[in-house]
This record gives sequence, structure tokens and C-alpha cells, in this order.
Amino acid sequence: MANKQRSSDMLIVGRLTSVHGVRGWLKVFAYTEQAESLVEYSPWWIESPEGLLKAQVDQFKRQGDGLLVHLVGVDDRDAAKHWCQRDILVEKTLLPALQDDDYYWHQLVGLRVFVDNGVEETPIGVIESLLETGANDVLVVKGDSKSIDSRERLIPYSKQFVLHIDLSSQRVLVSWDLEF
Repeated sequence: MANKQRSSDMLIVGRLTSVHGVRGWLKVFAYTEQAESLVEYSPWWIESPEGLLKAQVDQFKRQGDGLLVHLVGVDDRDAAKHWCQRDILVEKTLLPALQDDDYYWHQLVGLRVFVDNGVEETPIGVIESLLETGANDVLVVKGDSKSIDSRERLIPYSKQFVLHIDLSSQRVLVSWDLEF
């Protein structure tokens, strides 16, 4: 298990939550849409007080909406406890390429948002996070010193409201009523 420091090239994809059984299995809470896709990203890096520890999944199985994993060298309940309540990170380069106009959430966080009112573009804030609501995802946009105000706005992530995303210029253009 090599130690490594966390970098901007890493992405948190889930969390080891608790032990399962007596043979070292661990429950995983996945931050991905399909939990089992996590095992395709190898190696995992697990956050610990000593830095990031390298971990390899050798077995996994679905359990309800969750995922159970067995890590190489973690063969009993006591050893598994050491890994509980720790974030799972992977290198961003392991993520599959997306089609044009598709984005990973981490690519959108931090982008500056502008409202296009037909005449000019008005800065309303920065994407702080995204929410999954079921119907569609929602951009959480927080106003800052470069915005027209400091309000937080929740903007549905749909083609109706999100007009253009430009990762190279770190900008998102939206159609949105400034009163909302």
C-alpha cells in the first residue's frame, strides 16, 4: 500500500462506510449513477491520516442499491474496520470519455455563470455544486463579488435553461429570470 498525496487529478467517487460480515467485506456508498462502475476504476486511493493509500478490489457484489467490495489483503472484520468512513478517490484519467455536450459534474463546479437576456450577459455567480432531484439535475449557483448580487440560485440543468457551456473559458450561459 503506497502512500500518495491528494491532487487535483483525483476525484472522490464514493465512500467505504462499514464492514459487512467477518471476512473483510466493506459496504460502499457510490457517488456514481451506477455503483458497480466504481470497480472498473483501478486502483482506488483511500483517504487516511497518512495520506492516500492504494487499494485494489478483488471481489464485489451488488446488495440492494449498494455495493459490497473485498479489498486485496483485507481478510477479516478487524482489518476492514480500518478502512471504514473513508473516501474513495480515483485518477480522473480513468474516467471514460464523454460525448460532445456531456460533462462530468466536477467539470462544471467552479464555472462562472452568465444570464443571456438578449442584449448583454449578466454575471450571476459560480457553480458551487449540483443536485440530483430525479426529474433533472440542478446547478447551485452562488453569487460572489463579480456577480450582480450574492444570491444563491437553483437552475435546472436542461437545454431549456443551460444554453452553452464553454470549459476552456470557464463559462456557462443560461436563460434565467434574475428575480428567481
